[in-house]
Amino acid sequence: MLHNEPSESGITPPRRPARRATLVLVLLISLICGAVAAGMLWNAGAKADRELAAHRHQVQATTTGPAKDPPAVARYGATPKSVAPAVWEQPDNARRSGSIPVPPRTPQGRTVTIWVDDAGTPARPPGSAADRALTSLAGGSAATAAVGAIGVGALALVRRGTESRRLAAWEKEWELVEPVWSGRLRRGSAPGADDD
Repeated sequence: MLHNEPSESGITPPRRPARRATLVLVLLISLICGAVAAGMLWNAGAKADRELAAHRHQVQATTTGPAKDPPAVARYGATPKSVAPAVWEQPDNARRSGSIPVPPRTPQGRTVTIWVDDAGTPARPPGSAADRALTSLAGGSAATAAVGAIGVGALALVRRGTESRRLAAWEKEWELVEPVWSGRLRRGSAPGADDD
């Protein structure tokens, strides 16, 4: 029996090129899903950043005291930030004061640019394109991995089921062929029962 010809039971063994093509299709679908997810995250992030930017303003603050060292936990983080007391004016010329994040060892009287919200409270700046790109890339990669893993898992389950059915059909065929092939008698037949 040739590899790609159907057996007597009618089951055709799977072809390797077909398996590869299916795997390539699954990977292609996972890449498309990842690209779509990345695009959606980019658009959602851009919209959120535009809305946030409408309510954020840069102002100049002047420190009224020296910077306090960051806590030990923050000191060993990616970007250590100290806090210093400062005063600043809102765009509507209202004077505000409070603690603001500053670089470590900032002296009293230093001018620092900060972001404030509409109420004049220090706030985080709008997101940058680099932050948005990183978030989109991470989300797209996660979607690609998830869809790829689900697809490959489904293919493995299908292959396992196909392999089980193929082995069961082979066993059935072997039960018919093996006694004749090996010269053993079939079950239930007595010696000389086949003789005329």
